[in-house]
Amino acid sequence: MTRRPANRLRTTRNRELRERQTKAESLIWTVLRAKRLAGLKFRRQHAIGTYIVGFACIEKDVVIELDGGYHEHQYEKDRVRQAFLESEGWQVLRYSNEDVLSDVEAVAISIARQIGVAPVFKGRHVV
Repeated sequence: MTRRPANRLRTTRNRELRERQTKAESLIWTVLRAKRLAGLKFRRQHAIGTYIVGFACIEKDVVIELDGGYHEHQYEKDRVRQAFLESEGWQVLRYSNEDVLSDVEAVAISIARQIGVAPVFKGRHVV
């Protein structure tokens, strides 16, 4: 099967984003990966339309975005992106990098509550 060039470029871009993830992204991924949060599967750097979102749970149609300081300067872009995702049926949850770095478990509990699941953790993070 031959891959289309756009798919190959997207795969390459997703891989680059995963390799260059921020400390906050890495930290939240330790909570979300391997079905550690309430048994839900999350994907990292997942493509939706022309956008690549930070984290997505397909089962719950939820996107989690972490915002660093640079997001202050691209408010309009983020608003357009979020409007598109919501029009496609996704719930978008935004957290700042600082929130994740200061208390990742509080962020994880917030995510669980907002998507209507019990905040049960497997692995290193226990509540």
